[in-house]
Amino acid sequence: MTTQNTSNRIRPEYIEQGEAVLHGLRTLIDYQPLRQEASIVGIEEAYAKMQAAQEKEARLKAESRIALEEARIAEWEFHNCILEAKAAVIAQYGADSPQLQTVGLKRKSTYKRPTRQAKTAEPV
Repeated sequence: MTTQNTSNRIRPEYIEQGEAVLHGLRTLIDYQPLRQEASIVGIEEAYAKMQAAQEKEARLKAESRIALEEARIAEWEFHNCILEAKAAVIAQYGADSPQLQTVGLKRKSTYKRPTRQAKTAEPV
């Protein structure tokens, strides 16, 4: 028997085929396998365990999406509050005050004014 890579998910069509096999096995009256894993009880236990795990996964995915959305909204709210605080510092202290540097802004006087560069004659 080949080794199975159990790190990958089973394809949904294989799961559907397995469900069809389980329904078919339920109709067999005299089915008595030697191994417990192949018995109807063993298969039904594994099926119930799989369904519970899939339901848990779906619930956690939904909760994760909600948490991501809440975090995104909170991040934007924080960011907008910071922008408002920076604007308030500019309004209160002025565009060229040293207090601007404490909130991570540059003073107006630190920006270089553009200067014209003289055109140089290019040799022909």
